[in-house]
Amino acid sequence: MIFLSIQFIAQTALAQVYKGHVDSNLLPRLSPHYLDEFTFDKCTEPAKWGSQKGLHVAFGSADALYFRTEVPDMKEESFWSGYAWKGERLNAQIVTWSSDTIEQVRFKLTDLKSANGGVLSKNNVQLNMVRYVLANYPYSSDKVDCGGSPYKEGFLMPDRFEEFDRFDVPGKTVRPVWLTLNIPAGTQAGHYKGTITVMAKGAEKTFKLDIEVQNQLLPPPHEWKYRLDLWQNPWVIAWHNHLKPWSEEHKLLLKKHLKLYADAGGKYITAYSVNSPWSDNSYTVEGGMIESTKYKEGHWMFDYSIFDQYIELAMSVGIDKAITVYTPIPNGYRFRYIDGQTGDYITEFWPPTSEKFKSYWNAFLDDLRIHLKKKGWLNKTYIGINESAMDETLAAIKVVRANSADWKITYAGEWHPELNNLLNDYSYVKGKESSADIVQQRKAKGFTTTYYVCCTPPKPNNFLFSPPIEGQWISWYASAYGYNGFLRWAYDAWPQDPNRDSRHGSWAAGDCYLVYPGANSGIRFEKLREGISDYEKIRILKEKASASTDKKVKNLSNKLEECLKTISVERSFNEDTLKTQVYEGQKIIRELSDRLAPKGR
Repeated sequence: MIFLSIQFIAQTALAQVYKGHVDSNLLPRLSPHYLDEFTFDKCTEPAKWGSQKGLHVAFGSADALYFRTEVPDMKEESFWSGYAWKGERLNAQIVTWSSDTIEQVRFKLTDLKSANGGVLSKNNVQLNMVRYVLANYPYSSDKVDCGGSPYKEGFLMPDRFEEFDRFDVPGKTVRPVWLTLNIPAGTQAGHYKGTITVMAKGAEKTFKLDIEVQNQLLPPPHEWKYRLDLWQNPWVIAWHNHLKPWSEEHKLLLKKHLKLYADAGGKYITAYSVNSPWSDNSYTVEGGMIESTKYKEGHWMFDYSIFDQYIELAMSVGIDKAITVYTPIPNGYRFRYIDGQTGDYITEFWPPTSEKFKSYWNAFLDDLRIHLKKKGWLNKTYIGINESAMDETLAAIKVVRANSADWKITYAGEWHPELNNLLNDYSYVKGKESSADIVQQRKAKGFTTTYYVCCTPPKPNNFLFSPPIEGQWISWYASAYGYNGFLRWAYDAWPQDPNRDSRHGSWAAGDCYLVYPGANSGIRFEKLREGISDYEKIRILKEKASASTDKKVKNLSNKLEECLKTISVERSFNEDTLKTQVYEGQKIIRELSDRLAPKGR
């Protein structure tokens, strides 16, 4: 009887409805502790692990991805050689794996020394553990579009960098380590040799490094001519770190975050004159940087405090060549402003052909022009329009052009001949471009032209699952086609869990960001940067070669032009084909660099 009473009470308690109730089917799955990366992948060839006992270490390719539970298909090379200009950065991968659990893997470096007494300090070498991040497409997929992935499964891809002192390698897993070697501008030309020792509990292996520093100088990224435009969302830094936007703590982290972009040659600052211009489709919405307030008599006032803070912060780290203010045509023509009488936010919808649009934008542009002149920023500011319909774009351009001849306009989208002479800066989506001749004609007029990739095309791209060579090839194509640079949304539109899971909405994994929280780089971003430095080397060598009378230089220059011509018409985007094109081009650059090198060191 007592048992039945207790059972009745328990059943009654369970059946009771409590405030704050959450259905058990909606509860998130709990883990016993935080996982730095997911470990749910399964090996496709488990038998291969049978011969992989003990610590295995080898130099791998910076153009390969090494999967977490797959035995690397590679020779165990214990020697790495490379060549670089002064001021350049070299990349390599060191891959560790074992069928056993290996504890406390750590690295010891020596200085690299040349026969003539030159020293490359080990402090110029940076090692980062490569973490695995979840994708929604398999490696090198070409079935990508701007809709949802057809794959219900996930795929772990190596990309995110993380600093370390030491790490463990669980049994039957792989851990890549990314090696970055920065060659100081003042380094003497010559061959430099050193070692790197990999140690673990009960194991130690030493590897040799041999680096040739050529007698050519790559300028610092701030001086690169390449126009890199990666769209930023500064609000995401505050959200991810639970900080008040534009607090001193937020700006401190934001400065470090932007420095990574600047060090890759970032030229454009992304600014927003309207709140949430892109249909609220970012996980953290881009806020407006210029607050508009309308008073009863129709007078407008504009607050530039956030705009000024962000521009000044970006410029302080070297991003100071261009400012793009988005946008006269936000998604759905949606504009938000403050009612000066009530203090309420008001949202209205103003198509570019409407009188309200013309009235507001003339008032705003008049005020913005005065403000930019005071700050000394007018000549580097662009009014930005993105992928809008032709009639809307032309209507908006008409309003901007009528307001003042001082305004520059940039547009990202498909090539349209109607826009050619109206845009100071035009970025074509890959595959919807003008001819290379028109790019050159624009350059002759003083216009700049870049191109971009987004959720399309599938290849080449910077997706999490894209072959690394595609990120580098992107800038070889820019050089071959005559472009001034490359644009991409986005630098940092992080989804919910960017360190571990790059999926967001219907887009391909990695489409909306290239770098990670904490100003951490990754394979994709470093390969993009590597291609940009190649672009700069090509530009510099062409300038030098044009003044040379050396027949060997002329022959090498012709070979380089043939290589670039092949790249300019590439359509298959096969991984091996892209590697062949880039490697052949790099070989020519190496020979041309030596031939054009000034005497001395």
